[in-house]
Amino acid sequence: MTTEYSPKIIKLARHLASAWEKGKGVEPATSLVPDLSADEAYQVQLYGIKKEVTNGAIITGKKIGLTSKAMQNLLGVDEPDYGHLLDTMAYRNGAVIPFNRLLQPKVEAELAFILKEDLIGPYVTSMDVLLATEAIVPALEIVDSRIKDWQITLADTVADNASSGLYVLGETRKKIEEIDLKQIGMNLFKNERLQNSGMGAAALGNPAKCVAWLANKLASYQIYLKAGEVILSGALSAAVSAAPGDQFYAKFSDLGEVHITFEK
Repeated sequence: MTTEYSPKIIKLARHLASAWEKGKGVEPATSLVPDLSADEAYQVQLYGIKKEVTNGAIITGKKIGLTSKAMQNLLGVDEPDYGHLLDTMAYRNGAVIPFNRLLQPKVEAELAFILKEDLIGPYVTSMDVLLATEAIVPALEIVDSRIKDWQITLADTVADNASSGLYVLGETRKKIEEIDLKQIGMNLFKNERLQNSGMGAAALGNPAKCVAWLANKLASYQIYLKAGEVILSGALSAAVSAAPGDQFYAKFSDLGEVHITFEK
């Protein structure tokens, strides 16, 4: 990450970072720069991640968002987006999460790919992804937004690291040949009540296709997916809002469960 960043990019990154100083969401980046492009928004994201790494954080993987047609239509786009995962975002399965780590969290359930080989775009296929995958793991992603009331456009969420918050991986690890990615079912519960359900096919028809898209998208920024990284491949159903004291768990066919609780 040796890119030179313009004053506009740095200003927007600092604006988003100020949400933590204020303890609440800030105005959308696009309210400051109405014509902010997706490419500029990625530069804002990359600048923010560079600052985190400079301060000691370690990049552990990537997350893919906007993998459902419903969400793409909502934001008026025809492809997913992505964000970075850091070691500071990871919690163990069953963890009690301090609510002050977040601003306005929502919980999603998805499939995580653990890579055993690098994936370097721009010509990565779904088959390449399968061959490069060490294991599939069930996951919860706690998405969050530094933009008040989730008033986001595509450029806003991209600049905000694709609304990344925290993530939790389950203990069950399956080899690609042991499961059918498209047919994996998932039920998401909040406080013991079923909130929604989904299947692997909800993520662009096949989660491996999402990871291939990501590897190819990253090539334009001279970034590649590395062996050992965690790739969150996209939500299998709608995100569910969380409040202090809420308990969540997702139950996956063939992959077990993932649990978290938010502190009261």
